[in-house]
Amino acid sequence: MSSELLAPVDLAFWHLETPAHPMHLGALAFFGPGPVPGQGERSGQSERLLGLLAERAAAIPRLRMRVRDVLLPVGGAAWTAADDFDVRRHVRRLALPGGDFERRAVAAAGELMERPLARGLPPWEMYLLTGGSEQDGGADGGTLRFAVLVKLHHALADGMRAVAIGAGIFDEIADLRGAAQPPRGPARTVLPRPWLAGPREAAGLARGRIEELGRAVGVGASVVRASRLDPGAHPALTAVASGRRRLGTAVLGLDEVRRVRRAVGGTANDVLLATVAGALRRWMRERGEEPPAADPRALVPVSRRRPGSPSGTGNLLSGYLLTLPVGEDDPRARLRAVREAMDRNKAAGPLRGAGALAVLADQLPPIAHRFAAPLAGSAARLLFDLLVTNVPLPRSALRLGGCPLRALFPLAPLPRGQSLAVALTPYADRAHVGLVADARAVPDLDRLAHALHEELSALAAAVD
Repeated sequence: MSSELLAPVDLAFWHLETPAHPMHLGALAFFGPGPVPGQGERSGQSERLLGLLAERAAAIPRLRMRVRDVLLPVGGAAWTAADDFDVRRHVRRLALPGGDFERRAVAAAGELMERPLARGLPPWEMYLLTGGSEQDGGADGGTLRFAVLVKLHHALADGMRAVAIGAGIFDEIADLRGAAQPPRGPARTVLPRPWLAGPREAAGLARGRIEELGRAVGVGASVVRASRLDPGAHPALTAVASGRRRLGTAVLGLDEVRRVRRAVGGTANDVLLATVAGALRRWMRERGEEPPAADPRALVPVSRRRPGSPSGTGNLLSGYLLTLPVGEDDPRARLRAVREAMDRNKAAGPLRGAGALAVLADQLPPIAHRFAAPLAGSAARLLFDLLVTNVPLPRSALRLGGCPLRALFPLAPLPRGQSLAVALTPYADRAHVGLVADARAVPDLDRLAHALHEELSALAAAVD
């Protein structure tokens, strides 16, 4: 496979990472019972699933790439094929004894998400989490209970590319890939531009750099205007990091989301964002805390990829800043405030809005990312208090080894200065919510997950 330079925003993600703040995203997928290929006996199901995961992960070219430093451009890095790639270093099994498999799987995934990825290897891991006893057939009368946790470094993929990469483990995508059988050819190496260029090329490069500088100044001005001198909107959301992770999950009915959207307009994402705002309000009050005088702000990532366009290389991200109206008591008024704010964000566009941090990162040279990453990471809390992202999944039903995907909870990285990240993904008429929190700052994450259910029900009742 080709060697390619890391895009500027990918380089930023690579250097933003610290031991307490690993910059990987993930997904925890639960599967229902189904036939496992080659299954003739009850025992050995997990080994077959583990082998299937390893085989399919090894067939994804992107997962064979690791990061290495380069001489040019100064401070840059490149993706290059790992000559000693061994998929067994990345795909592992973890048996979870005892009952309540889903609760144990979520807790185990939280511990696994704490651990940074090894930087000398391709930056990803995959875990097969199993429960029950294979000797007695497991908890479902002869079918092993299992889940899969996938971890991908944010430099490797943004949300949409992570879905494209991770989907390669599913039966439907693997079958299509096998049927395509692309022709093999010599690896192509993509090298940086030479220092010396002809007059026309030099003039074109100069014009391009001037245009990029203009864009950077515009985006930078928007970011500076949006910065706050007092970032402490809520202590639990901006607590000092402990480095430990706690995960929470919630499943919301998309029928209720659609009913609210039909009644008041806007988008399904507006309804989900308003639900998050209301759930935060409920959670704060149940903790004995009044909503803060300054409402918390969320960074809402926006993909700059167009549907149906080639995946290309590198992240293509921007973001919107959204004030979550947790101080508003009326659910309808909260939704109206979210709709109006998102409409303003969309009118400004993802390239010029105050949340376009990734666009600004695209304009900076590699050496700036290498040395300014700690400062940029610390400054993020001046802009937002939590991350709220919506990650799309294929609409078709998905399976692994014949076992249907029941639920998939996306897991966002936890930026420095934040204690909570919320990721949502729609699948099979449900919105699956993955909550990632600092374990010390947010010990009652399950209560926040329950508040999401309560708030969506209250919002649906308010518009009926």
